[in-house]
Amino acid sequence: MSGTAGSLPRSPALPGPRTPFPQASGSRRLQPGWPLSVIFLGFPLWWVTGFSAFIFLIMSVPMAVELWRRGKVRVPRGFALWLLFLVWMLLGALTLFADAPYGVPGVELSRIPVFAYRAAWYLAITVVLLYVGNLTEQELPTERVVRLLSFMFIVTVGGGLLGVVLPHLEFPSLLELVLPRSLTRNDLVASLIHPKAATHTTFLGYEESRPIAPFAYANSWGANLALFLPFFLLAHTRGGRWRRLLLPVVLVLCLWPVIYSLNRGLWGVLGLSAAYLTFRFARKGNKWALRLAVGGAVALLLVFAGSPLKSLFEQRLDTPHSNDRRGQLYEVTVASTLTGSPVVGFGSTRDLQGSFSSVGGGERPDCKGCGVPPLGTQGSLWYVIFAHGFVGAGLFTGFLVRRFAAHWRDPDRVAIAGCCVLLGFAVFLLIYDLLDVPLYTAMIAIALMWRRERTEVAAR
Repeated sequence: MSGTAGSLPRSPALPGPRTPFPQASGSRRLQPGWPLSVIFLGFPLWWVTGFSAFIFLIMSVPMAVELWRRGKVRVPRGFALWLLFLVWMLLGALTLFADAPYGVPGVELSRIPVFAYRAAWYLAITVVLLYVGNLTEQELPTERVVRLLSFMFIVTVGGGLLGVVLPHLEFPSLLELVLPRSLTRNDLVASLIHPKAATHTTFLGYEESRPIAPFAYANSWGANLALFLPFFLLAHTRGGRWRRLLLPVVLVLCLWPVIYSLNRGLWGVLGLSAAYLTFRFARKGNKWALRLAVGGAVALLLVFAGSPLKSLFEQRLDTPHSNDRRGQLYEVTVASTLTGSPVVGFGSTRDLQGSFSSVGGGERPDCKGCGVPPLGTQGSLWYVIFAHGFVGAGLFTGFLVRRFAAHWRDPDRVAIAGCCVLLGFAVFLLIYDLLDVPLYTAMIAIALMWRRERTEVAAR
């Protein structure tokens, strides 16, 4: 490697055209970065049709083809860590059927498609990092990518409001109608292809709806909202008057689904993000940052205090129902990995034997809360540790830390927003499962920061 990036040369034995972008049959070139537009601008359609979890994987194919056609692929510093992680992740296939301490013994063939699905996501995430990072500013302007992710924030807020207003809305997707029932009855598959506006919980003592649209889970909704937010602020603090007017409207509207989500992790990350962005932009001498922070805080507090949201917020803080169970699950996950397979992990999750109170425990019709989530869930860090061992976890986190360290002092507004995304991702890593859209968004943020860094070095 040299400079800020290395290169992965393509094999000279397989030459290909040097055209920067694939051409349509009518010799009309597709616009640079078109797969990203297909993913994000069409996301509401993908959710309705049941393809929202798969469109990222599908679009990674044309991205990979374009990278191949470019002939020379640059990689960011520290990419060797990520490449080694991918190799380590694939080694997990060898331990898929190994019994894990504290886990239910036995062979489950369903682990194979789950492992393949997660591996496909890791590869798609790698492809988008290299794809965005290798396109130049002229080919794919940073502002365009920022606006696509800003649009996703608005879509997420809209989906959250839908979950608040129509919490029982759900319908079969197009994909659900054509797939065999043997597949659609699977809990994982159903959660991915069956559109729902909200999920329902009773841990406050009564039934409460938590918005999830247009994603599969309430925690996924919360993580995506927080990670799209810096790009929304980036896109709407500059530009035309309508963008500036839309900014406070959307932020106020998002307050309802944010509170109704009951996601304490989301609340914490939003507070952290607001503090970080205000501090970084204020240090640059941007007066609008302080004005926006103070004005926004006052407006949100007034709306919050004068609505039923305040009571719901306080009830959630007074009901930390999952803290003890999460802590015990993390301890057992780490202990199982240390005892059974500390180097390469177990390839996938495992069901826990019984419950924390007894081996014969577990979920019952009269006690849904008696069940325990599988080992390696309730936080992507614990999944990486359990599925890929401590070596894999070190490589995974090492790459993210390396990229954050490369940009945390950069005063550019894109770098500030990107580092804010990585900070939020680091917090969510401990409590939410992030291997899909959140990690995809984090990789795009890394690619934008790395691309700008490389351009600056080349200009010196």
